[in-house]
Amino acid sequence: MKMVSVKLLILGAQNTGKTALCVRFITRRFIGEYDHKKEVTYRCTRVVDQEAVDLEILDLACKESSVASLEASIRWADGFLLLYSITHRLSFLEVPPLKKLIDQTKQSLVVPTMLIANKLDLEIGREVTAEEGQSLAKDLRCVFGELSVAEAASAVEAAVLQLIRLVLDQQRPLPDRRSYMLTVRHALTRKLTRSKTMQW
Repeated sequence: MKMVSVKLLILGAQNTGKTALCVRFITRRFIGEYDHKKEVTYRCTRVVDQEAVDLEILDLACKESSVASLEASIRWADGFLLLYSITHRLSFLEVPPLKKLIDQTKQSLVVPTMLIANKLDLEIGREVTAEEGQSLAKDLRCVFGELSVAEAASAVEAAVLQLIRLVLDQQRPLPDRRSYMLTVRHALTRKLTRSKTMQW
């Protein structure tokens, strides 16, 4: 089995659950508190649709990152996971400038990107509606989903695997490549029929 390399970058405001999401995906365990002093690259191997994937996930300490180092990380990555918290509107508002920077740096029509709303278990403190998340994802040409890193390892797994699939699809030669937007549309339709609130 040939190994393909996929590099993912997780971006978002502080305390949105970026590190928790990485650790949840790699180990399936949830750890609530982290020391966000430095960037960490997580590595693992996964089989995705009969393809062996050597996966690297970069978790940036956003406070520390200068624009230059952020751009370097964006150039390094193949796919992007933009994370915000449904309980923190400011983290939602920080997403569009990040996506703009990704698009400017990558200068590509199609950049595999997912917009993920975390902390679905804290519905009582919700400040951002699912509809707002969907609408922003549409504007930014991202796949969208809401989940709780704290409660559902399977949702985290599904989200990251979906992003890996978008990257793999993007890496295929053109004739074999399914249309990215078609993939996004199918994913969204599937999610919508499965659940009106877009929960995984």
